[in-house]
Amino acid sequence: MLDYDKEAERYDASRGGEPRAAAAAEAVLSLVPPRARSLLDVACGTGIVTRRLAAGRESLRVTGVDLAPAMARQAAVRLPGAVVLADSRRLPFRDGEFDAVSSVWLLHLASGAEAVRTIVGECARVLRPGGVYVTTVDKGASHNVGSDIDAVLASRPPSRARDAAELVEAHALAHGLVPDGRARFTGHGQGRSPSRTIADLRRGWFVTLPPGEPLAEVFATRLAALPDQDRPRPDPVFTLRAFRKP
Repeated sequence: MLDYDKEAERYDASRGGEPRAAAAAEAVLSLVPPRARSLLDVACGTGIVTRRLAAGRESLRVTGVDLAPAMARQAAVRLPGAVVLADSRRLPFRDGEFDAVSSVWLLHLASGAEAVRTIVGECARVLRPGGVYVTTVDKGASHNVGSDIDAVLASRPPSRARDAAELVEAHALAHGLVPDGRARFTGHGQGRSPSRTIADLRRGWFVTLPPGEPLAEVFATRLAALPDQDRPRPDPVFTLRAFRKP
């Protein structure tokens, strides 16, 4: 698991920057009802998407929350007075406080199924009746674009996706939320090159191939043998699901 305090300084530049953030915010807002007046962005990170959520709809009051202090500090620069340092499993807000809640690229990072269930439950709790929860699902699968890199990585040890769409929907239903739409957006600038994939592998990006493990270096060697080491392969396309609180 990456240390997101250490990642904060390079996070935006290494993950597509403003073009990716703009695409994510536009897709999230497409699922947020026009009548919504308040939105909580859970695990807002550096606030690069959160700021665009606020700018994208003048009538929407946006609050960000993140667990990593370095991330939250950057977000607070982008949204002064609107960022809270807190755990997504224990949100420091009242029941029914927000018209909408978003969590972009969060659930796949949870420690397990119980943590995902808890996070979805907290997002449901702070939603008012009629409110909508929007979240990314199937993030890992989104990165499989059918490239030669994916062919190499296909034989790595499997892991159960914590943000699998069917699991997230089951948790949502268990907390009284009902499906309410979906959207997709391109992860601009996130197309992997072999050299970048090797670097990510060696710093702990892939959960089942931890740094220092001999098998991790086996995969690094296979990736190093691919052509066009610095050429990015196609960008991933991410999926959002929306769930409404009746």
